[in-house]
Amino acid sequence: MIAVLPTDLLGAWDLHRTVHDHRAGAWGVVTGATTLAAVTADEVRWDESGVMTFDGRTTPVSRTLLVRRSSAGSDGWTVHFADGRVFHDWVWGTSVAHACAPDDYTGALDGDQHRWTVRWEALGPAKDYRLDSVLTRPRG
Repeated sequence: MIAVLPTDLLGAWDLHRTVHDHRAGAWGVVTGATTLAAVTADEVRWDESGVMTFDGRTTPVSRTLLVRRSSAGSDGWTVHFADGRVFHDWVWGTSVAHACAPDDYTGALDGDQHRWTVRWEALGPAKDYRLDSVLTRPRG
């Protein structure tokens, strides 16, 4: 398997995410767009925006992440929240973790330069859900 770097995914993507809240017995979808844009050679801005339909309600959603090279010239990258806090390592094709007590988050990035996926599962006293995102290049 070839590791895909954030710089391999620059540009616009269609976003389709399913949300399964096991605790509430509810599910929903997010449809929208994701853009990865180089800020510098060592930083990529990851913007998402769309509309979430969940449990009969519709609301706009958005977030910004920053993906930063771990050290100059390395292939290691780390995903950060917009406020600079570390979210998780950019590891392709295997599980990653995000510590956010009291719940445990595990995720995975996979795919290729034409279609990629992001999966997150949260489990703990406050949460029990799964997010599955599919990102594809826009048509036309």
